[in-house]
Amino acid sequence: MKGYVQIYTGNGKGKTTASLGLALRGAGAGLRVFVGQFLKQGNYSEINALARFKNVTVEQYGMGKFVKGVPSNEEKAAARDGYARLCDILATGTYDLVIVDEGNVAVTCNLISEAELLDLIDQKPDTVELVITGRGALPSVVDRADLVTEMLDIKHYFRQGVTARKGIEK
Repeated sequence: MKGYVQIYTGNGKGKTTASLGLALRGAGAGLRVFVGQFLKQGNYSEINALARFKNVTVEQYGMGKFVKGVPSNEEKAAARDGYARLCDILATGTYDLVIVDEGNVAVTCNLISEAELLDLIDQKPDTVELVITGRGALPSVVDRADLVTEMLDIKHYFRQGVTARKGIEK
């Protein structure tokens, strides 16, 4: 099977959720799935659900908080480790579906460079489906993709003070 590059971007809700829906579909079809999450650390509901699948691996490369301003040395180190791990994952070709969650945001926050994200795309074996999520996808990343979906923020209940709910947003 030929693998493509998919980008889920935009300011609307649902980029990670869409990629994890694809992970679920792939796992159900017997694909080997790897999810690498930049900027995230913690026991989210989706992590608990995906842990039930023997053919899904999830790793997190963050400190569990929003990067504000200049990233800390710890945030940079976690992202560097994550980037190196993703390079290794792509080089082995062990997985059929590789999701780089918040990859676009990792570039925006200066945790990895634009060139490094483009290099991940270039390293992708022909048989691997690569998905990159996160708002702010750069034009160069969009140009390299085969599929780009932009989530639009038209209306959101967060504006009325609704916080993230277990099982829905976290």
